[in-house]
Amino acid sequence: METENMHDNGRDDSTSPPTKRARTNASQLEELKSMTVIVADTGDIEAIRRLRPQDATTNPSLLKKAADMPQYEHLVNDAIEYGLSTAGDSDEDALVHLIMDKLGVNFGKEILGIVPGYVSTEVDARTSFDAEATLARARRIIGMYEEVGIAKERVLIKIASTWEGIQACRVLQQEGVRCNMTLLFSLAQAAACAEAGATLISPFVGRIMDYYKAQTGKTYAPAEDPGVQSVTKIFSYFRTFGYNTIVMGASFRNTGEITELAGCDRLTIAPKLIDELQGMTDAVPQKLSAATATYAGPKLEVDEASFRRMLNDDAMATEKLAEGIRKFAVDIVKLEQFIEKHLTEA
Repeated sequence: METENMHDNGRDDSTSPPTKRARTNASQLEELKSMTVIVADTGDIEAIRRLRPQDATTNPSLLKKAADMPQYEHLVNDAIEYGLSTAGDSDEDALVHLIMDKLGVNFGKEILGIVPGYVSTEVDARTSFDAEATLARARRIIGMYEEVGIAKERVLIKIASTWEGIQACRVLQQEGVRCNMTLLFSLAQAAACAEAGATLISPFVGRIMDYYKAQTGKTYAPAEDPGVQSVTKIFSYFRTFGYNTIVMGASFRNTGEITELAGCDRLTIAPKLIDELQGMTDAVPQKLSAATATYAGPKLEVDEASFRRMLNDDAMATEKLAEGIRKFAVDIVKLEQFIEKHLTEA
């Protein structure tokens, strides 16, 4: 899983500065891969097999989309059989939650047969304000992976970057469980995750741009994109203060946002945009580098009170975090309804 110049956390610590690259016959995707680890943001196993990324990330909406495909029916059936055979006297809600976790693990196991690195599996977003519930679901997911022979070192548990989620991350990391902190829209969230020892954070790009575009009506060039600027600031903050947490840009709306973050540790990209990058040959200059990253501001204090104050002061981050949790919760309900329908047919 490790590649040259990568520490145990998977971050590229190359000290080469940003460079202007001459136009070549290589695709933009190939140029990006020389600077940044590319991750597939999908649950579609066949797409992952075709794209051959280093890692893959999933979430309930991606799993629901993949589970609807006939070629993955066996993974759904296996999860249902697992739930029915192990749930005991659990009520229907607990049974559905068990099956949902097992379904995520089934897809993750298949994905790990293709990618050499990590798979990210998400904890139910409805536990985002309950650290103990988050811990219980995360530990169960890791246990399910271990039951099928997958080491916990290859799994990233995805958790929303609320205060409670970050505290769950702190405990899990101490237990040797690696976390991917998602729904991250601010430096305050990023700093708190790094202090908690998170293996990886997923700062969102496109959703930040969506917010400011709705506020201003402006169309942003890649370098002016507020989401790109947010990830750049977080990357610079981490490198300036020596954090090892991997920065993985996420939630892209176009290829310009992606290429503007060339040199970021990782970028998780939907298959459609990966295909677009594969078909483009414009030069991709490196924009981010650990060697030249500088953050001029002070190191943030991120105890609970200061975290909540800084998040509250950031209207965009507050709104997008809440909206993201609500949307993931809606997607989870759809996945539950899908499972319940299959249960009635079992």
